[in-house]
Amino acid sequence: MLVDSHCHLDFPDFAEERAAIVARALAAGVGRMVTISTRVKRFPQILEIAETFDEVFCSVGTHPHNAAEELDITAEELVRLAEHPKVVAIGEAGLDYFYDKAPRDAQAQGFRVHIAAARQTGLPLVIHARNADDDMIAILRDETGKGAFPFILHCFSSGRRLAEVGVELGGYVSLSGILTFKNSAELREIAKDVPRDRLLVETDAPYLAPVPHRGQRNEPAYVADTARVLAETIGVSQDEIARITTGNFFRLFSKMPRLAQQGG
Repeated sequence: MLVDSHCHLDFPDFAEERAAIVARALAAGVGRMVTISTRVKRFPQILEIAETFDEVFCSVGTHPHNAAEELDITAEELVRLAEHPKVVAIGEAGLDYFYDKAPRDAQAQGFRVHIAAARQTGLPLVIHARNADDDMIAILRDETGKGAFPFILHCFSSGRRLAEVGVELGGYVSLSGILTFKNSAELREIAKDVPRDRLLVETDAPYLAPVPHRGQRNEPAYVADTARVLAETIGVSQDEIARITTGNFFRLFSKMPRLAQQGG
C-alpha cells in the first residue's frame, strides 16, 4: 500500500469528480490520502471531504501565501480544531520567499503559531518551504530548542542543508512529482542521502504531476509514479519503497488509524 501524504482535494480542479479520483487512487494501491488545509477559515469544506471518504484524512492550518489574512488564528484555535478524529496534522504553514504573497514577518509569525499547535497536539506540522532555507533553518532550530515537535518538509525541493537539518531535528522529508523531472538530478542525489526511515511520498495534487503525467492535472493515484522513481533512486524494489514510506507515514501521522497490515 502507498499513501499520498499531501494533496488538495478541496481545490476546484477536483470538484466535479472527487469520488472518481478517490476511487482511482484506491485502485492504484493508494490506501490513505491527507487533504491539506491552506486556510483555517475554509476548514469546514476540508473536513466535509475527509468525513465523506473513509480513506481521506485532513490537516488544519494556514498556507504562508495566506498568512497575512489569518494572523488572528491562534495556536489554541488550531488545537481545538485538531481534536476532530479526521484531523491528523497541522498546516501547511511555513515560508515562501519565491512568490512572497504575504509579508515575510507575517509568514514567520504564522509559522511559529503552527509550531506551537504541533507541539501541543503532537500532530505533525506540514511545512512549506520555498526559497527560504536560511530562515527556515533558523526558525526550526530556535523552536526545537523550546521543545521538540513532529514535522514534515513537504514537497521537498530545497537545498541539501535544509534536508540535513530537518532530519537532524527529527523531521521527515517528503518527495513529490518533482523528483521524477529530468532536471531534478540534484534533488535525487539529496533523496539518496535521506535516511530511509525519514522518507515519504506525496502528490501535492493538483500540482506537479510526475512523469509520465507531467503537464496534466495531478491526482493521488499518481503518487505511485513518484514512489517508483524514489525506489529506483535509492536502489530498492517498488514493494520495498511502499513498505518504507507507508511505515514512515503511520509512524509520523500517529493519530491516523492503522490498517491491519500496519499492525491493527
